[in-house]
Amino acid sequence: MTENGSDDIRHGRPPERRDQHSGLPDLRRVGANPDFWYPVALSRSVRAGRVAAAAFAGERIAVFRARSGAVHALEDRCAHRQVPLSMGVVDGETLRCCYHAWAYRGDGRISQIPYLSKGDRRPPRGVRGYPVREAYGLVFVFPGDPEKAAATPLPEVPGYASPTYRTMTFSRTVRCHYSFMHENLLDMNHQFLHRGVVGRLQPELLGYESGPASVEARYLFTHTGGKRNRSAGLLAAEGIGGQATSDVMTIRTEYPYQTLDLVPEKADRPVLRLWAVYVPEDAEQRRCHAYGLLMIEKPRLSAALHVAWPFIRRFTERVFAEDRMAVEAEQRAWDEQGEDRNHEVFPLILDVRDVLRANGVPLRPRAAAGAPACDARVCDDLAPGAGPAALAPNAPAGPESPAPPRR
Repeated sequence: MTENGSDDIRHGRPPERRDQHSGLPDLRRVGANPDFWYPVALSRSVRAGRVAAAAFAGERIAVFRARSGAVHALEDRCAHRQVPLSMGVVDGETLRCCYHAWAYRGDGRISQIPYLSKGDRRPPRGVRGYPVREAYGLVFVFPGDPEKAAATPLPEVPGYASPTYRTMTFSRTVRCHYSFMHENLLDMNHQFLHRGVVGRLQPELLGYESGPASVEARYLFTHTGGKRNRSAGLLAAEGIGGQATSDVMTIRTEYPYQTLDLVPEKADRPVLRLWAVYVPEDAEQRRCHAYGLLMIEKPRLSAALHVAWPFIRRFTERVFAEDRMAVEAEQRAWDEQGEDRNHEVFPLILDVRDVLRANGVPLRPRAAAGAPACDARVCDDLAPGAGPAALAPNAPAGPESPAPPRR
């Protein structure tokens, strides 16, 4: 391709935008690879008999919990009039559209159209159903090729089930491309941003390793002065006396997830473990939903952590708010300039950008006007001979199961 993209234009493709400094494709135009498990909701927010709206990269998703307790995720539109199914009603094991009461099974197939007669036109099969799993208090969907779902493992979060740790869950929308979030966590040279809550921290990069799908960095943190939030001291295991320590922090991007472990001086295990992922919400991927699991080691006196818990949450929310301010400002600059004009000098961040480029996918253009609105795998008419009789007007909406115990 020529520098001005003329080859792409001749072939009817939009020109590929490249970083003006590195000559590489603009990372902010690279989409998240859908062939992984991504959380789209907190389990506690999808109660039995309820439906919630979610999204992945412009694909609207309706997540509902059936009477049996099973969670399902469907394309968030009724095949009839395109009304969002997230506005619908859970009926036993099915989800009914709020408009004409078309009922959908958990796999997206239509199980009942209440007023359908034998002479009526054959209806579509349904809408797309997403593979779903629940783990770590989150609802995960697999937005990519469904045939890859079974062979793709969920992310490992070893500290979550450990009795050694108590977990704090975060769920926040951030108005930026997901890559800014990866860079923010890996590049610990930005501690000046948090000087009001952590004092003066001196980070030293001890080393890092890069691979085809991962980057791992180790930092030594030394508190060199300034007022430090008491919750920051608790998280760093300073103890009641507030004695300063040197902490080693290990941060890893293992595409598409990130982890962070904080090990204080002379400790033999992390006192703090973080798992995070940034799920793009809009089609242009300029907005993402950050899900985080912060696991904090329980002290010998467990009541102390219980008392400190709201203060720790307030501290972490403040740090996150400062990070969000910075990454959203980066996104606004990209939007205003129409390209990435960053002058990055830190080799670690250059490496993580390579990982995100190599494992991401091109952003998909919006569907052309007049194109079918539904997934080809579920949009075909019913097979000959399987017409309205297969969807009898008074057919049951689905197998009835006893209500689950109250949670």
